[in-house]
Amino acid sequence: MSPNPAAISATGFRMRTETRGDATVVHCSGRLTSEHSGALKTHVKGVFPNTKRIVLDLRELNRMDSSGLGAIVGLYVSAKKENCEFLLINYNSAIRDLLGVTNVLSMFEDCARTGMRLP
Repeated sequence: MSPNPAAISATGFRMRTETRGDATVVHCSGRLTSEHSGALKTHVKGVFPNTKRIVLDLRELNRMDSSGLGAIVGLYVSAKKENCEFLLINYNSAIRDLLGVTNVLSMFEDCARTGMRLP
């Protein structure tokens, strides 16, 4: 499947979705804040019926606030209910610190610790 721009905002958040092997990868860039967390949730929840693994690639995400964190945690819970694996990759140290301070880093550490690679 070719890259698909799912959402573009003039205020700085973008998503691009692609399929790699058995995973659907959502590349996020810019700032995931309260203004954009709903768009991320809506988009990713729409992908659940079509895949068993969703990967959020945060390589180009430079800022995330508590609403963005809430969206990611909510997506993790929703994915579990759908029997879908939900992973975060390539997050920067500021996002890692936010995940750690809020005690949710352990939900996503396995992917980072094993150095998961996509096909």
